[in-house]
Amino acid sequence: MPIMSKHAKLYIKIKRTRGVTMLKNTNVFDLAQSVKAKELSPVEILDYYLERVDKYNPGLNAIVTLNEHALDEAKKAEEALLSGEKLGTLHGIPVAIKDLTPTNGIKTTFGSKAFENNVPDRDATVVQRLKEAGAIVLGKTNTPDFGHKGTTDNLVFGATKNPWNDKKTSGGSSGGSAAAVAADLVPFAEGSDGGGSIRIPASFCGVYGFKPTYGRIPMDNNLANVFGSNNPFVNHGPLTRSVRDAALFVDVTQGYSPTDPYSLPTMNEKLIDHIDGSLQGVKIAYTKDFGMYTVDPEVEHVLDEQVAKWRALGCDVEEVSMDFGMTLHEFLGFFKNMWYAAAAAGGASMLKNHPEWLTPSYRTMIERGFAVTTSEYINYQEKRSKVWNVLQDVYKKYDLIMSPALAVPPFDYHLLGPETIKGKKIEADSDWMMTHIYNMTGLPAASIPAGFTKDGLPIGMQLAGNRFMDSLVLNASQEFEKLIGGFAMVDLETVRTNENITSQKYL
Repeated sequence: MPIMSKHAKLYIKIKRTRGVTMLKNTNVFDLAQSVKAKELSPVEILDYYLERVDKYNPGLNAIVTLNEHALDEAKKAEEALLSGEKLGTLHGIPVAIKDLTPTNGIKTTFGSKAFENNVPDRDATVVQRLKEAGAIVLGKTNTPDFGHKGTTDNLVFGATKNPWNDKKTSGGSSGGSAAAVAADLVPFAEGSDGGGSIRIPASFCGVYGFKPTYGRIPMDNNLANVFGSNNPFVNHGPLTRSVRDAALFVDVTQGYSPTDPYSLPTMNEKLIDHIDGSLQGVKIAYTKDFGMYTVDPEVEHVLDEQVAKWRALGCDVEEVSMDFGMTLHEFLGFFKNMWYAAAAAGGASMLKNHPEWLTPSYRTMIERGFAVTTSEYINYQEKRSKVWNVLQDVYKKYDLIMSPALAVPPFDYHLLGPETIKGKKIEADSDWMMTHIYNMTGLPAASIPAGFTKDGLPIGMQLAGNRFMDSLVLNASQEFEKLIGGFAMVDLETVRTNENITSQKYL
C-alpha cells in the first residue's frame, strides 16, 4: 500500500512556463526561483515528490514517516505567494528531516523501538530555521537506532537500500536522507554527522554531503543534555544534488542559539555569495590513506583521476604523507571508545529492561562502553589533540586536504562493512570510514561525487578545510561541480536495464 495515495490539488492561476514533468532532479535553488516567479506552485511541487514517494519508496525505504500536514502547508505557501507576502529563501520547497532530529508534531523514533510512537512537541533549531525560511517538511528519513553506525537499518523500519543498486547499502547514519535525495524523492534533506554520517551515505549514494565547521549550525536534539559527551563530534548538515543547495541550507540554519552552548555567533557572510570564484593558486594536499587506511583499488583509481581536474581549475595539488603517531586500530579505537561511553550512559536502562529493543551492533556499543574508565576518557582528549596538531601542520602549507571519503565502494546492505580490503582483514564496523578525523577536530568537510566503479557504484571524494573555512570547501566543490558539468544522478526509470540490479522492487 502506498504511503499516500491521492493528493488533492489546489488549482490556481499561475504562469506556466514550466511544468511538473520538468521537475525531475531540479535543484533547490532553481525550484525556489521558479516559485518566486510564479512559474511553479508549492502544491504541485509537493505533489510531484509525493507521487515519487508513492512509486519508489516502498522498495527503497528512505522515507519512513510523512508529514500529514504537508499539503495544508503547501496550500498556505501558495496563498502567501499569490497574496504578495514576503517570501523566505526556501518558500514552498519540500525538505526531508532525519529521524534523529526532533520535529514538532511529526513522529521521531530515533530508529529505536523505545521511541516507536514518540511525537515531539518542539522542532530542533535546524528544523525551525528551515521552516522559517519557508521550507515544508515532507517527512522523516530512515536512520539506524540512535545513528550509531555507518549503515542504515533498525528494528522499527528495516533497511534503506541504495538507489543505484538495491542489493547495496545506502550508508549511514543519514542513509535515508541520502537515498531520498539521490532517488529524487525530495530535493534536499537534513542529516547529522558524528563520525561521517552525512559524508558516508553521500559517497555511497552519489550526492553532495557537507559537514560544516562544528558549531556553525546549532545542535540541540536533546535539551536535557546540551553538554552531552557526544556533542563535540556531531553536526547538522545538508544532503543535496548541488553545492549551491548545500550553501543555501547552511545560510538559513547557521548562527547562535541559546539551546546549544557550543553554537557559534551568527556569521555575517552568506556562503552562497562565496561559492563561485577562481581556485587559481589554491594548494591541495592529497592523501590516499592518511598514513593508516587500506583503500580499495577502485577507490584509489577514481581519486587519482581527480588530480588532473583540480589542476585544470588552477589548483596546486601535491600528494602528502601523514603520520599521526598511531596505528589505525589505535586511532579508531579511542574515537569509538568515546562513542561507546556515550552509548552506555544513554542506553544502560534499555539494556537492562528491554534488551529486545536493541540491535546487536548498538547493544555491543553499550556493553563496550561500560568498560571505558573516566581516566581513559580524559586521556583520549590528548589523542584528539595529536590529530588536531598534525592537521594544523598540514594546513600551514595547504588550503585543503583531499582524500577518499571512504576506503570502499558500497557493499551489501545486510553487512556492517567488508571484512577485508586488498586481502587484509579489517574491522568491518569502522576501518573503511575515512571520515572520523574531521569529527574529532570539528573541521568542515564534504563528500563530492567523483566517479563510479566498473559496476556503476558511486565513489565520493572528501575535501576538508581548516576551521571556519567552510566557504573555501564549498567554493572548491562548486568549481569542481561546474567543471564536470554537474553531478550524475540515478534514473530510476532506466536503471532497471542495469544488469547489476537484480530486484528493484520499487521500479
